[in-house]
Amino acid sequence: MNLRPHRPEAPEINLTPLIDVVFLLLIFFMVTTTFRDEEGRLRLQLPEADAEAVSAESLELVEVMVDRAGRFYVNAQMVTGTDLETLKQALVGAVGAERGLPVLIKADAKAEHQAVMRVLDAAGQLGLSQVAFAASQRQASKQPSAVQETNP
Repeated sequence: MNLRPHRPEAPEINLTPLIDVVFLLLIFFMVTTTFRDEEGRLRLQLPEADAEAVSAESLELVEVMVDRAGRFYVNAQMVTGTDLETLKQALVGAVGAERGLPVLIKADAKAEHQAVMRVLDAAGQLGLSQVAFAASQRQASKQPSAVQETNP
């Protein structure tokens, strides 16, 4: 006769349902999480200049960006074409009836000169006479190149 108490076997935890739930949670969080859209942003490498930094954020202006491929962006909205008439229509839409707004041109350092001239031409034809160019601050470690100023 065995009088010792009968020990129950250790309970076995089935991990398969737990792994399924964790996997589904992982998929859910991956789908619903917003990622930084690095590819959707326009990256410009602005030319360098030895000028005093000015903040353009407080000013009301029209910002025209020109990327390396010669595509135009007016106030961060891509212009569908690269011809002068399409650019003028986009500028008219951004400016509206107020023709006194300044135009800030942010052209990539590798952008074609013709694309920048097209922006200047469109602004001039629309009567937008206040035009400025954006540039990045020259680093102190580089030797400044000789710049000659010409006054018309």
